[in-house]
Amino acid sequence: MCASVGGRTMTDHYKLIVIGSGPAGRRAAIQAAKLGRSVLVVEKGRRVGGVSVHTGTIPSKTLRETVLNLSGWRERGFYGRAYRVKQDIGAEDLRKRLHITLDHEVEVLEHQFARNHVATLKGAARFTDAHTVEVAGEDGETVTASADKFMLAVGTHPYRPDHVPFDGERVLDSDDVLDLVRLPRTITVIGAGVIGVEYATIFSALDVPVTLVEPRQTMLDFIDRELIEDFIHQLRDRGVVMRMGCEVESITRDDGGNCIVSLKGGRMVRSDALLFAAGRIGATEALNLHACGLEADTRGRLKVDAATFQTSVPHIYAAGDVIGFPSLASTSMEQGRIAACHAFDAKPLVPPKYFPYGIYSVPEISTIGMSEQEVLERGIPYECGVARFRETSRGHIMGLDTGMMKMIFSLKTRRLLGCHIVGEGATELIHIGQAVLNLKGTLDYFVENTFNYPTLAEAYKIAALDAWNRMPPE
Repeated sequence: MCASVGGRTMTDHYKLIVIGSGPAGRRAAIQAAKLGRSVLVVEKGRRVGGVSVHTGTIPSKTLRETVLNLSGWRERGFYGRAYRVKQDIGAEDLRKRLHITLDHEVEVLEHQFARNHVATLKGAARFTDAHTVEVAGEDGETVTASADKFMLAVGTHPYRPDHVPFDGERVLDSDDVLDLVRLPRTITVIGAGVIGVEYATIFSALDVPVTLVEPRQTMLDFIDRELIEDFIHQLRDRGVVMRMGCEVESITRDDGGNCIVSLKGGRMVRSDALLFAAGRIGATEALNLHACGLEADTRGRLKVDAATFQTSVPHIYAAGDVIGFPSLASTSMEQGRIAACHAFDAKPLVPPKYFPYGIYSVPEISTIGMSEQEVLERGIPYECGVARFRETSRGHIMGLDTGMMKMIFSLKTRRLLGCHIVGEGATELIHIGQAVLNLKGTLDYFVENTFNYPTLAEAYKIAALDAWNRMPPE
């Protein structure tokens, strides 16, 4: 049987139907197609790409790069904090580069699907039984399709509690930020998780006064504490106001349209705009999961087997942000690939245990392996080495006053246990540490090898020598 949608003719049964075309969905679809299976990708958004391309990873990182370029942030070490490449930066300046980048990402993905003969269908999918979905398009047309296997890669959407008066102009979630028509004079960011921290520091780089509110006393607890202490020092040094351990009682608007955040204890924060970034919810509510035998948790997320990404219904897989931590585009891609291989009895290459985590704040943070806290908890004898970017010639050339690298080594085996970086280029630099760690390399690699000069990568040798000077001889 066939169905016609938008002038296209599609078979109504596939070996794999993928719901969602973000990193996990696209990788699962292409992997299955390369294994010779028929694949349909269903995407409810205007264009393929999912949250990653349209509201998450790519847009926020494009916005960050645009801000750093137009503001002259990277040159302020030499020319002072008042230096700017463009004096009057508006919301339109930020959107222009964003649209060019997103168009390119969509074109690349559409080409990949076409080249691998992956069918696509625009519309919202819902299960009618364990092997069938109904896809409703914007025009009201409905298509039914069935499959042997399913991949749920629907991602997440911002958590929007009822007590927050969202309006898309002054009171925003992380999706709304990308459609700003004007830059706020001041902004309050609620939530010091990855998304909140990234946007708070991006606005700060634009010289917008920022107040960051977090109910916990700590932030980014999965990152090495020494790095976070350095990061917080940098934020406070440039004027970011941090209200840690402060619970929000209410969010209101005054007669002038300003946002008023009332905190427990009586303090108030007034700002021109507010970004609520305290959590995300799995986008599973419209899937009619009970029809296929699945149930999401209270945060809309799905439970899967950690090795295969199978749900409790064996022919249905889930991957990406919808299954929770680590919620990275990079790991989501690998999850999708592994799931597709398992679904069609192809042995996947399993990635190493440790993967890099990148936070695209200003400055960047990137980490791999164990933190010092984890090493202490495991009772492993260790030594640390630290390098400051200002100690490198390249750092001096770039005008860097801040930035650090921390490496942790086992005293017994001399192996690298963890690598942690905060500063310019952290998400690129981390991959040297990743290679050495996953190949079970030791401190001696960094001490004995030559690094290009002048580069920030010299920090690896400086940090290694710092540790070596305190380690007992072999």
